[in-house]
Amino acid sequence: MTSTIVLDPDRIPTHVAIVMDGNGRWAKKRKKPRLYGHKIGADSVRDIVETSAEIGIKHLTLYAFSSENWNRPESEVSGLMNILKSYLVSELGRMEKNNIRLRCLGNTARLPNGVKKVLDESIERTAANDSLTLNLALSYGARDEICMAVKSIVEQCRSGALRVEDIDHDTISNQLYTVGQPDPDLLIRTGGEARLSNFLLWQVSYSEIYFTETMWPEFRRDVFLQAIQDYQKRERRFGKTGDQLKGAE
Repeated sequence: MTSTIVLDPDRIPTHVAIVMDGNGRWAKKRKKPRLYGHKIGADSVRDIVETSAEIGIKHLTLYAFSSENWNRPESEVSGLMNILKSYLVSELGRMEKNNIRLRCLGNTARLPNGVKKVLDESIERTAANDSLTLNLALSYGARDEICMAVKSIVEQCRSGALRVEDIDHDTISNQLYTVGQPDPDLLIRTGGEARLSNFLLWQVSYSEIYFTETMWPEFRRDVFLQAIQDYQKRERRFGKTGDQLKGAE
């Protein structure tokens, strides 16, 4: 069915980040194994990626697997890795056709060799694409990312390549996985929970946040467009007053 939601083409967010939550709970409500929810959730990923490219979003970051998710039962982790590998294999051709660039945020050294091989190949083959950048946050934790950035900056100071007094926001941003990309304009979390869960803590400082009760397996095009529409109704002030913004127009 064709969506009737009308968006302002001049106010499409450049970067949208999504915490894809609710797969396991969605499956449990249907008396299915948790992995069933993740498998159906992969269809939502495909739908949201295609919709993002269609409406002009330039960067889409999906929280696919956190650094804390390694603590889940081994059978579930193994199943999630197999789903990820299958998704990458099945979607590579579509990403190439639709000019989508794949990037990964996170500690890929912890990924199984088979998954990492397919991931690296997908990243390499889509590196020149520039319509939409799809960031998959895998084995990702924002605190780990910030610690990594701090260590890198300390080493630069020790070597004399950087002076302490020259450290600023850009210095830190340039050491993060998202270097070269704008911060998210909109952060969406599905599944009814209202927390950040160690996701892009530095980058979402001024992001608009949208929480929805919709579980990720049911988060498809129309629900996504509703979130974009809600974003377009908001006034982004970045610490200024509404009158200041109006005066600048």
